[in-house]
Amino acid sequence: MTNTRDTLFSIGALMLLALMAALAGGAASRESVTIDEVAHIGAGVSYLQKLDLRLNEEHPPLPKVLAALPLVLRGTHADYSHISWTFSETFFPAYVGQWIFGQWLLTKWNDPTSILPWARAPMLLLTLVLGWVVFAYARRLGGNWAGLLCLSIFVSTSTFIVFGPLVITDLPITLFSVLTLWSFAEVWQNPSRKNVILFSLCLAGALLSKFTASILFFAFIAFALSTRWRAVQAQPATKPEARIWRRARWRATLKGILGAALLVYLFYFIFSIHQPTDALNRLGHSAATEPFRRLLMPPWLYLRGMLLVLVSGSRPTFILGRSYPHGVWFYFPIVFLLKSHPAFLALLALAATLGLGLKKKRPERPTPPIIPDNLAIHWRVLWVSLIVFTGFCLLSRLAISIRHFCIPIVLLILLLAPLPRLIARLRLFSPASGRLAGYQRLRGAPKINLRLCRR
Repeated sequence: MTNTRDTLFSIGALMLLALMAALAGGAASRESVTIDEVAHIGAGVSYLQKLDLRLNEEHPPLPKVLAALPLVLRGTHADYSHISWTFSETFFPAYVGQWIFGQWLLTKWNDPTSILPWARAPMLLLTLVLGWVVFAYARRLGGNWAGLLCLSIFVSTSTFIVFGPLVITDLPITLFSVLTLWSFAEVWQNPSRKNVILFSLCLAGALLSKFTASILFFAFIAFALSTRWRAVQAQPATKPEARIWRRARWRATLKGILGAALLVYLFYFIFSIHQPTDALNRLGHSAATEPFRRLLMPPWLYLRGMLLVLVSGSRPTFILGRSYPHGVWFYFPIVFLLKSHPAFLALLALAATLGLGLKKKRPERPTPPIIPDNLAIHWRVLWVSLIVFTGFCLLSRLAISIRHFCIPIVLLILLLAPLPRLIARLRLFSPASGRLAGYQRLRGAPKINLRLCRR
């Protein structure tokens, strides 16, 4: 019976994702190319066809490679004798040449009506995968109804419908960041080799999607520090044993980080194998130093791209009828409130109210925990990471779009997973309030809890 019910909820989730695919894909098919896509699509095609990362170094290559894959398979043409390519052998000319190369690729050398949909298809697929990840994780945290609740919010959020299919880095980094945080929690739950490998793969995907993935390391540290102040499930009570427990998990985490670094290095090495190494000529000009320069190109390209992001990370901002020379701390909170639908905001307020209100209350008879004990670490990782990512967004001097707030939005959606059980718990203390909060609609998820309480 349980398997049948789970299957029905999974079918419901697939139907919601199909609806999102129709809405997002249909809207994207009628939209012209955006400014970022001009550079990203052209750069991605050149990465696959030439194994040269000279274009668009300010963003890691993975999302662009994924977007360009169907284009290259379809035989998209690019003229590498054009001045926009030959002129871009060095860093600063390439920063200008990427826009010209991308414009010619989209409008001159190929038909834009066929190029753009195929480039956006992988991005739409990644967005749908992110939706399924939200459903799967929320279902584990709060049951089937929680999974559908969180997925319903995700597929109806305009930010993901609008930006999901576009060839930009924000949705890929969101997907891989959520996967990384969950796999990080799995490592701290059980530091097995399998979990370390999965953590490495997810972290590598995040690092190859956007340079702001480095914020994940601050989230790891913040979670580890939180275990010193307040123990998580299965953490030993005594200090010596807790120290050994943390040490084993830190070792597994560091192994995963080293594995991710190796994967990033190999990715950059393969896709820059034909790129000139003139930027490292200070190490020597002779053919004997070429292998050494080639081996150093991946870290050089990655660090140079990250430096460019730091240098150009301050942009003018306009909000509430006023312009600012750089990002302001209240930009993302205001934009989030204005661009979120009222139901989402109401659910966040309801979950916070119930969570705080029922925290100090104890039922007369034992009840299952709101968050399962085996997922207590995952829950801690999620809300600690939300604080870390939101803090960086508030401090950011680059505040030009709600799409830069995608990771905190997804984490907020996942934090709604306990809501069905919170409503069920409310009914134990106040049946009328529980019915008013919508318990009758969500009674499928917490039914077992109430039976346990009535024994």
